[in-house]
Amino acid sequence: MGVLPLQFREGETAALLGLDGTETYSIIGLEGQDAVPTEVTVRVEPDDGEAREFTATVRIDTPTEREYYRHGGILQYVLRQRLEA
Repeated sequence: MGVLPLQFREGETAALLGLDGTETYSIIGLEGQDAVPTEVTVRVEPDDGEAREFTATVRIDTPTEREYYRHGGILQYVLRQRLEA
């Protein structure tokens, strides 16, 4: 699967949400979707604390970015295009 670029909502930061990068992150809201949603829920599970969630904006802004994501990344997109030619 490709990388999903996310952005915090206005006024939110990693520090305000108590994130330090050591947590396990899960993205909720992509399953069974044909189109890429504009927002997703991010579930944060720290090693030594209680899980919590926040909403993030999906930053796939162009049709080309959507195609790259749908194919699992730029490399997979290019390879499929070469195989179909």
